[in-house]
Amino acid sequence: MCRLDFRTNVFRVALFIAGCVLPAITLQAQSIGSSQTIEIDANAPSHPFPHFWEKMFGSGRAVLSLRENYRYDLRETKRITGFEYVRFHAIFHDEVGLYDEDKDGKPIYNFSYVDQIYDGLLENHVRPFIELSFMPKKLSSDPGALHAFWYKQNVAPPKDWDKWEQLVENFARHLVKRYGEDEVAQWYFEVWNEPNIDFWVGDPKEATYYELYDRAARAVKRVSPRLRVGGPATAQAAWVDRFLAHCKEKNIPVDFASTHVYGNDKAEDVFGTHENIPRTRMVCRAVTKVHDQIAASAFPNTPLIWSEFNASYMNEPAVTDTPFMGPWMADTIRQCDGLTTMMSYWTFSDVFEEQGVVKTPFYGGFGLLAERSIPKAAFNDFALLHELGETRLEVNSESALVTRTKTGALVLALWNLFLPEEAGSPKAFTLYFKGVNGTASARITIVDPGHGSPLPAWEKMGRPAFPTLSQIEALRKAGALPASQTQTLKNGSLALTLQPHALALIEIER
Repeated sequence: MCRLDFRTNVFRVALFIAGCVLPAITLQAQSIGSSQTIEIDANAPSHPFPHFWEKMFGSGRAVLSLRENYRYDLRETKRITGFEYVRFHAIFHDEVGLYDEDKDGKPIYNFSYVDQIYDGLLENHVRPFIELSFMPKKLSSDPGALHAFWYKQNVAPPKDWDKWEQLVENFARHLVKRYGEDEVAQWYFEVWNEPNIDFWVGDPKEATYYELYDRAARAVKRVSPRLRVGGPATAQAAWVDRFLAHCKEKNIPVDFASTHVYGNDKAEDVFGTHENIPRTRMVCRAVTKVHDQIAASAFPNTPLIWSEFNASYMNEPAVTDTPFMGPWMADTIRQCDGLTTMMSYWTFSDVFEEQGVVKTPFYGGFGLLAERSIPKAAFNDFALLHELGETRLEVNSESALVTRTKTGALVLALWNLFLPEEAGSPKAFTLYFKGVNGTASARITIVDPGHGSPLPAWEKMGRPAFPTLSQIEALRKAGALPASQTQTLKNGSLALTLQPHALALIEIER
């Protein structure tokens, strides 16, 4: 455990606050909806706090990674989070050109685009979390089994299971030959995407998926036992317990378990109940369910990788485009801490075409960056959340995270969370610090509806579907992270009135 040395250390308190710090006269005039007093103790009990929420991001399908705007957004997200892995669909899609067959049905492999895709990731210091999908049409048992997504991926089982196994083995072997075993051993191989819903038409779904997984897992391990393979990559936190039981019974390799859930998934689908679980609770309820299933399984130490999550799986502009995402993310981190190895936010960029070509900059896209690399509030929220420390300290609040960095700095997250459909109201917080100079200065950075979001500027422009170049530049500036403000502690305390749907960072020097 790292503790502060008050003789030598200068420490900072970083607060992610769902609200904005306004001039004192304005604060006094505000109508306050509620209030909360929180004591922050630098010597409170603590535990390790790895940044599980920013190690991996999802993104649009594989071929989009060849586009410069995709790579620009990847670099921008890497800059603010330092993320390590990216996951996308459809590396086996025909548009990548990997698989073909000659007139006699013999497989032909072409790794040209595959190499360009993975070269591009590694050149930008991000590793692939490989999703083995979807089925090449010439390998498919049903070439007409096309998903509804705009790029029409094939979701049928292979016509020849041996050829599927050979495809996976040749693919993995090529990667090891090109990048080296030591490098590829740091990647992940995840078999398929959400086979329990419409991304898989095998019949019966679960049994045919296990055949798909078993053959892929053995093929990967034939290349090298050091390569990591896992699944079932299901939607709605499904199948994990049965999947692990299957792997145990059949002696199938499994290095990690993966699954997905979104804030607006239904309790009937995730838990088989008729509860009304709000989107502020659904994700970590599901994570807890699967975490406990793994702990009770024959492989209790299997890492849990949550390879997709967000507040919504739909295009809801009032959710993913807005500052709501800041307090939602902070509270999700608070709830999910200690339950998963990695969580992959879906997605880092709106260079994304599942529903077709983007028709307007703000349509409820999943990305941190909107079309033309316009930063949303969520982009700035992740930049703030990156400042959290590596050790978490206990605090008696469901609206706060308190952490400490390796250098001894204190970092606090605080939020005023309402559902997107709620107007919400300002909330007054009084923060009392133990072990801090009673008159220390506080530097505060804030993201809320009026700070660090491009939406007000877009509304003022008349919501243009196709902004001009000058409008795009103005939107980028409007979406920039706001400048910090400075306040002084009074007798070791700090009073803040926070707007709904907002997040802030506060640094306090001793």
